[in-house]
Amino acid sequence: MPEHSNATHSRPLEGILVVDFSRVLAGPLASMTLADLGARVIKIERPTVGDDTRSWGPPFSGTGSTYFESVNRNKESICLDLADEADLAVALELALKADVLLENFKPGGMDKLGLGYDTLREKNPALVYASISGFGLGGGAHLMGYDFMVQAVGGLMSITGEETGPPMKAGVALVDVLAAKDTTIGVLAALTARHSTGLGARLDVNLLSSLQGALANQAQAYLGADSAPGRLGNTHPSIAPYETLECSDGLLAVACGNDGQFAKLAGVLGAEHLASDERFVTNRARVQNRPALVRALEEQLATDVAAAWQVRLTRAGVPAGQVGTIGDGIALADSLGLSPTIDVHNAAGVTVGRQIRHPVSWTPPLAARTQAPPELGEHSAAVREWLLAGQVNVEQANAK
Repeated sequence: MPEHSNATHSRPLEGILVVDFSRVLAGPLASMTLADLGARVIKIERPTVGDDTRSWGPPFSGTGSTYFESVNRNKESICLDLADEADLAVALELALKADVLLENFKPGGMDKLGLGYDTLREKNPALVYASISGFGLGGGAHLMGYDFMVQAVGGLMSITGEETGPPMKAGVALVDVLAAKDTTIGVLAALTARHSTGLGARLDVNLLSSLQGALANQAQAYLGADSAPGRLGNTHPSIAPYETLECSDGLLAVACGNDGQFAKLAGVLGAEHLASDERFVTNRARVQNRPALVRALEEQLATDVAAAWQVRLTRAGVPAGQVGTIGDGIALADSLGLSPTIDVHNAAGVTVGRQIRHPVSWTPPLAARTQAPPELGEHSAAVREWLLAGQVNVEQANAK
């Protein structure tokens, strides 16, 4: 095995061209991930208005919508009116050059434009074509695919929220994010398979399936034990204590994954007897007697503040942490040396903002890309010139 040097990796997707017809969140997040890994991503946008999220706000930063900016760095933007014959021809030319095409039109929409998979693969058989929809390309093709709706009908809201309260959505468009990650995984696998077959693939990613794939133990509880999980607030259906507990000044998240950690928790709280109490001696017993367990723990925790308990419990090997804000989380990651953010730069090299970095760290490190999200149509002229140069080169080669 060669030893690692201090040099950076070349970007693993260098030379891969992604043509991105998607908009809003799932598709753009997938293409941004590919861009972070080195792919060239050309984002197709509508003239004048662009991606819907360019106008989603507040909040807005000094350069635009923070929603748009969160999923569009390291891309080129070209404005094309797909109802215009000449612009549609440019879109087709890009699709035929692409290694990867991403789209989240209504099912059938790309086919109507002459940009469907069956049409493109005849001239570009190596193309990896990824479609993202709400409910698939079959029986659910007519349904509108919005994250909030999928959280509702797919069951996520039924297990989110307080036990006696209404169903709640997650605090971020989680299903879109899951679908983006599933899309990225599928694209990378298809590109790997292409090395041996020379052929691309058609990938169908839908929000409902991505949600169901992420329900994990909750879905299996229904399938394997005919148990319909319900809302439990911040508690865990199968582990205790694995929840938020009240201290003298607020909440502390405590996550005891085994009996040993619970015994340590009891010791730190000065309540060693709890670890031998038959109601709490095993995890199964603790889950069955959760109300009594919570009362006993909170009685001890009320004697001090959450921050102090976090220090003591962490030192003893008990997973515990204060409930913080997004800013607190970023500060924590920074204090741990995780470098959670990157500065992004415009075409002139000027820093124009800060973003959460690509979450995978490499050794040796990747050559980082820090291009700010593009202005609408910022690269229209350059992309058209690149296509024209390619046409001229082909014509010259054919003339020889």
